[in-house]
Amino acid sequence: MGQAAAITMPIDPRNLNTLWSSVLAESFVRLGLQTVVICPGSRSAPLAIAFAEHPEIDAIPILDERSAGFFALGRAKASHRPVALICSSGTAGANFYPAVIEAKESGVPLLVITADRPPELRQCHAGQAIDQLRLFGSYSLWEAELALPVLDLGLLRYLRQTAQQAWQQALRGGPVHLNQPLREPLAPIADPATQTWLAQQWPGENFFAELLTAVPTPQIQQPLPPLPSQGLITVGPIAPEDPAAFVQAIAQLSAHLGWPVLSDAVTPLRQFADHCPRLISSYDLILRQPHWRASLQPEAVLQIGELPTSKELRLWLTEQTCSRWIVSPRPENFDPLHGSSHHLPVTVEAIAIPATIAPASDYSRQWQQAETAVQAAIAQHLAQVPDLTEPGIARLLSQHLPAQTPIFVANSTPIRDLEWFWLANDQRRSLYCSRGANGIDGTLSTAIGIAHQNRPSVLITGDLSLLHDSNGFLQGSQLQGHLTVVLIDNSGGGIFELLPIRDCGPSFEPFVATPQAVDFAALCQAYGVNYQAIATEAELIKAIQTLPTSGIRVLHLFTDRRQNAAWRRALFAELAAIPSQS
Repeated sequence: MGQAAAITMPIDPRNLNTLWSSVLAESFVRLGLQTVVICPGSRSAPLAIAFAEHPEIDAIPILDERSAGFFALGRAKASHRPVALICSSGTAGANFYPAVIEAKESGVPLLVITADRPPELRQCHAGQAIDQLRLFGSYSLWEAELALPVLDLGLLRYLRQTAQQAWQQALRGGPVHLNQPLREPLAPIADPATQTWLAQQWPGENFFAELLTAVPTPQIQQPLPPLPSQGLITVGPIAPEDPAAFVQAIAQLSAHLGWPVLSDAVTPLRQFADHCPRLISSYDLILRQPHWRASLQPEAVLQIGELPTSKELRLWLTEQTCSRWIVSPRPENFDPLHGSSHHLPVTVEAIAIPATIAPASDYSRQWQQAETAVQAAIAQHLAQVPDLTEPGIARLLSQHLPAQTPIFVANSTPIRDLEWFWLANDQRRSLYCSRGANGIDGTLSTAIGIAHQNRPSVLITGDLSLLHDSNGFLQGSQLQGHLTVVLIDNSGGGIFELLPIRDCGPSFEPFVATPQAVDFAALCQAYGVNYQAIATEAELIKAIQTLPTSGIRVLHLFTDRRQNAAWRRALFAELAAIPSQS
């Protein structure tokens, strides 16, 4: 080919592995990659160097692969774009598995790149070598084993195009996996043969000009199916890229149909409440009252995304014989109730909503009357209990956290207390959760990923969820931003106190509730994390009204899980006995 254009960074000409890895990194940057999380290792060194030294990549080193996976998950949730994960060979990649599962189940884009031994060092007891093909089973949206690096322009073009394919697959919403075998030398040792080849063969900037960045496919407007006058809209946990547009679409849909909107706590609707006048937030508690449960039966249901967290709502929906229309661009089955459901494969924003507005129906007014009665009962009950009950904490956070605060909510009791007690407001906060697989793994790391390069953020968590991921505190030095951890410490698994398993006898405490004897003040000190014990509601309000701008802070709130469970059961019984208005 003759003399090519001068080689400039970010193409690394030192040797074959650095060249190959830098082509991969530059390809992803041209496609839109901004953040990569890199775990330590030798086999992955060429990849780590290429991505870490790229001037347009925010590269974050994290020791624990499991924690790294969830940090990347949180960053991808908040940024709505793929985040890359890089690790060495062996069991390192296996530690990404829980985060990969959550990414698949919740539709979060992740780009997982695992370094591997070359074929001749597999299945022969070479060190740190396992079978990494199909490492994540059915949880990868797409996967490929990349070729061994070779000084060949055709293979470099293959590498570039495979990167493009991986990126486009990740944009579908989920994890993709690239397995990269590498031979020695793994260090960036200069190799004259590589530099000579580059000078003779490299086509210069034209090489990357051939990359095609993904252009979003415009959604075809979906007309509404024929619907009756008496129905309702349910909205499950979701953090859309444009919350205002999402809320506006549902508000327009509700206005046109005249239907109430039953919204999970972890949606923008309860944070943009003034924009959706038919919003119902206490439906779980409403449906515990026998009269309302019987009289509020719909003729049809529009389900936006997944079902809300509420088990009471799900049980009630299984009793209904009406059709449900499920609105989601994702192809999965979102009907765990196995009822009469139909899939509309679009976002709610892509539904063609007529401009006509339906008058408020008796059915819609009945829902609103029930909402008013239940909210009044909750407020009255909260006024009679001591400081810092778990439901009261959820209520206070909804009232006093700063506007537009990003909030990550742990599973188990915290997500349910938000569902029951979070007040609808117009503070435009962004709420996130991991409701794909509904686990407690990676809670702290995911929250730190959400807080990174974001507004001062908040994690609401129980003690077991925090301890399950305490290695996440190692990321404190990498965090660009702030995270306040509201630690609700009830010495064990509070969710189990609300379930029949609480009566299982002496095995309950050590094997189900599993309280842990940990000094959280000492734990925070070991990680260099700011710690503050909170004893009263006034102290909590003061601590959350203005958030710091950097570092990690733990606000430690002590509660009694048995007393809080008894308080909730008493409230549920009281709500079930509220006389009907009819």
